[in-house]
Amino acid sequence: MAQDIGEFLRSRRARIQPAEVGLPSFGRRRVPGLRREELAQLAGVSVDYYVRLEQGRSPTVSDAVLDAIAGALRLDDTERVHLRNLVRPAKRSRSAPQQQRVRPIVQRTMDMMEQVPAFVLGRRMQILAWNALADALYGYSTQSPEFRNSARHTFLWPGAREFYPDWPTVAAEAVALLRLDAGNYPEDPELAALIGELSMKSPEFRTLWAQHAVKQKTNGAKRINHPLVGELELSYVTMALRGDSDQVLITYAAPAGSPAEERLRLLASWQATEHPTRESRSEVGEIR
Repeated sequence: MAQDIGEFLRSRRARIQPAEVGLPSFGRRRVPGLRREELAQLAGVSVDYYVRLEQGRSPTVSDAVLDAIAGALRLDDTERVHLRNLVRPAKRSRSAPQQQRVRPIVQRTMDMMEQVPAFVLGRRMQILAWNALADALYGYSTQSPEFRNSARHTFLWPGAREFYPDWPTVAAEAVALLRLDAGNYPEDPELAALIGELSMKSPEFRTLWAQHAVKQKTNGAKRINHPLVGELELSYVTMALRGDSDQVLITYAAPAGSPAEERLRLLASWQATEHPTRESRSEVGEIR
């Protein structure tokens, strides 16, 4: 954990140039961005104190100091939470639940959304449940449970780069979500195993993981090149499921009157025709 603190803080220092914060830039710099003493000056703490924090040797650091350092590093809200989780592992040192279950009412709600792809994303980017149109879009029912994972799908599926025209963006977002999970659950062995597997099998994952980016999944756009209906330009929104730990409901939609809307309608029609009796299922078993 101490190593994670140092790597995260160094990565945030590296993205800020002295001129951006009103500091003179002089002398040869061995690393990009702010030096430790410059960051300490901006945050109003001693250099020694900041060095100890970066080395993971300040477990009792105050909220005021963390806020000052976060402000100097221009951290967003997600990055601020991540920094607190790294600095205070004793308060966050807990294993993630080994099994997550989706409530039947959530599945029923998704099933009623016949024209909208919807699925539930859980811990470690695992796909926990989906409706028929999401299945037609991603083919969840044809995948093995261990591969029904957005991170594995992005980095280890050979067809991912063709399926996602904006693959670099999709890949970076996946890593940022996993990094956030790692800060929340530093003792989750299954998450550690997943990160180790992806690091070993994907050089792109290793490069992105070293950047220490963190991000919440809230809303955005995604392009999908579907083998049956062609390219779909969709918007997505993420909704936290209150009462269900670390589960979010994600839905896709196309702009009204757009080619993507028509293609999504065609996909729904194909699904209803080819698989009229297919039942929605979750990763942990039948939940109807």
